[in-house]
Amino acid sequence: MAMATPGEDQDGFPCALTINVPFPSARLASVAHRALGVDKELSALVQRQLSTTTPTPAEKDETVLRIEYKATTNRMLRVAVNSFMESLALVLEVMAELDVDVLEQQQQQQQDRT
Repeated sequence: MAMATPGEDQDGFPCALTINVPFPSARLASVAHRALGVDKELSALVQRQLSTTTPTPAEKDETVLRIEYKATTNRMLRVAVNSFMESLALVLEVMAELDVDVLEQQQQQQQDRT
């Protein structure tokens, strides 16, 4: 899911982390991308890039939201990622409570169990 790597200081951002968050559909991944992309990083010492991947036939409909972080120090990276995770948790909670697709998927899973 995530990988932190100390890299070469070629661009002034030696600390990096990539987080992949799977979503059950491309639409939900796009909604999360748009909701989370609004807030820019507050520090010039941190860079964040969000993108979504197109699912392959083996992945079915699952789309991945990829978040790539670069920072000047591990501390700055940790602070930025912690803040982002709080925002991501809020977006996922709202989706689980209000999104029609998520509710339908939960109902389908419950029906499949019975």
